[in-house]
Amino acid sequence: MKLIKILIVSVFVLFSVNNFALAESALKQILSSGKLKAGTTGDFNPFSVRDTATNKYKGYDIDIMSELAKDMGVDIEFVPTDWKTIVNGVVAGKYHITGSASIKASRMKAAGFSESYLSVNFKPFTTNDKSSKFNGWDSINKKGVKVATTLGTAMEPLVKGWFPNAEIKSVEAPARGYQEVLAGRADVFVTSNLEGSTLKAKYSNIKEVSIDAPRSPTPLAMLLPQNDQVWINFVNHWIKIKMAKGFFKKTAQKWGL
Repeated sequence: MKLIKILIVSVFVLFSVNNFALAESALKQILSSGKLKAGTTGDFNPFSVRDTATNKYKGYDIDIMSELAKDMGVDIEFVPTDWKTIVNGVVAGKYHITGSASIKASRMKAAGFSESYLSVNFKPFTTNDKSSKFNGWDSINKKGVKVATTLGTAMEPLVKGWFPNAEIKSVEAPARGYQEVLAGRADVFVTSNLEGSTLKAKYSNIKEVSIDAPRSPTPLAMLLPQNDQVWINFVNHWIKIKMAKGFFKKTAQKWGL
């Protein structure tokens, strides 16, 4: 009889804890309000691109998060953010989820991540008129070379570590490192292989620096509130279902990833 009483109490406590977790979860907020708030930068081609004329977004991330909202039966609101404050926005509750972000320790200290569904690696790029100056990673790490990067991105700490002898030029979003190179104010920028391919297709003057191999293979995932396991579990199970059905593969092919 005593054992049965203990079991009943344990089940009651577990039920109460689970109900409290659900009550506090972003999942309940989203379903109750009928709106999923998604943070996106609008400057990560082909993941998230903002049309300045219409103020609307398009890209791989936009399709992914729109599909999540559709499957949940709610509307989606894209909340503008930037790389420097993208984690703070999740922590402060400005949005329930973000588009693709590199998984790294500094972000994991404050925010949670969904399961990864895509990986990138990083390559250096320059312009056609300067391509003869660079051949390999070491050729960039020299005095007098200006390497442009954007504050808050995964590339910023990487380039500072890779090129201690070069001059690192960090720019504030919405400015981007590649724009500094195109404008002639810097010599090299580093970005993911995926964004790099898109930029080369868009700007004929961008040239990929010849290297032995790309660096820092990195998984991408969506940022989520760190202490909201109910919401994290929901998103992770949704990712597994959509991957099994081929949605992620089809969307990646649509955007040339």
